[in-house]
Amino acid sequence: MDSCDTKALKALLEKYGLRLSKSMGQNFLVAPWVPKRIAAASGADEGCGVLEIGPGAGSLTAELCKTAGRVAAVELDRGLMPLLREALSEYGNLELINADIMKLDLAELAASRFAGLRPIVCANLPYNITSPLLARLIDCGVFESLTIMIQREAAQRLCAAPATPEYGAFTVYINYHSSPAKLFDVPPDCFMPRPKVWSSVVRLDLKRPDWGVKDEKLFFEIVSASFGQRRKTLANCLTPILGGNMGKAELNSILAGLGFDERIRGETLGIPDFARLANALAERRA
Repeated sequence: MDSCDTKALKALLEKYGLRLSKSMGQNFLVAPWVPKRIAAASGADEGCGVLEIGPGAGSLTAELCKTAGRVAAVELDRGLMPLLREALSEYGNLELINADIMKLDLAELAASRFAGLRPIVCANLPYNITSPLLARLIDCGVFESLTIMIQREAAQRLCAAPATPEYGAFTVYINYHSSPAKLFDVPPDCFMPRPKVWSSVVRLDLKRPDWGVKDEKLFFEIVSASFGQRRKTLANCLTPILGGNMGKAELNSILAGLGFDERIRGETLGIPDFARLANALAERRA
């Protein structure tokens, strides 16, 4: 079945007595060019095992199955499973998994389903869990790349530059662990039902550079504090997390030694700047 054929899709939904759930973000792709382009951007080939999350009606799943060695599609909604089995019955390299992606052991999933294959992710992510899900996909340390469709505003945050309104702690986290690139936008009329927001496709390659950070825990504590109150100076944001061992005057001295003005705000620092600051503070603590 062509999952982008709205007439056939509506008939299948009616056959299984299904109604799309707003709370689960069920907006199915019905513009054929979109899943084709997403699958192509992922680079999925016969040497890849692809994890898809939230297959919906299976339009992207079908495109991935045409080129990938294996596809594991994780769907939370039990009611969609019969529809997906019928719509994707022709693909022998597909496993449908009815589960909550936030509760699965991703390393075990990749090891058991993608043995001998390069594991990647390609998915139209559920927009309501984009940030925590991305963190799980990155932190499990399994996947080579993530090619994902997310809300356009979220994509802008992932790829934002320092000193822009979209730049924040999660931007730093994503860019610390990956090289994100926004590929293209997807308008609302590519979905059924039509959402109120635009979407964007982003690819994250997870071979991160070595930033030379000596204490990652401290690095991310500094990043988090720096964006906790964006309009405060960096020194004012950091003084509380450094405890009684360092006063504001000494912190300003360290900032000056790194070439930072004492009035600088954290939102203007890039990852190399945060790395130099974290290393300087780590040395001071030692």
